[in-house]
Amino acid sequence: MNFSDLEKAALQLNELYEKLEVKRWGRVWTTQELALGFIGDVGDLAKLIQAHAGVRDIDDCQTKLGHELSDCLWSIIVLANKCGIDLQAEFSKNTGELIEYVSGELAK
Repeated sequence: MNFSDLEKAALQLNELYEKLEVKRWGRVWTTQELALGFIGDVGDLAKLIQAHAGVRDIDDCQTKLGHELSDCLWSIIVLANKCGIDLQAEFSKNTGELIEYVSGELAK
């Protein structure tokens, strides 16, 4: 699966979530509420990383870790879309700049 396939799936799921939010709450989540949900997922991810490192006990850690990483990626893709950010372009630009910077530092 390439990035545009991931993005398409994430946005399709977001459309379904928004329909469910309207059904349950009469409105869709704001970008701020999505960001708060993401923060919760990052907290869960941190605990799973601890469990993966052996400093916390969580049953079925590896499966839960994969799930939580996927949740976080979904949130990032949706938030980027809602904020008008071309995430694929920004990621390519940013990593290119960082590769150049770190390579330069290593060459010193």
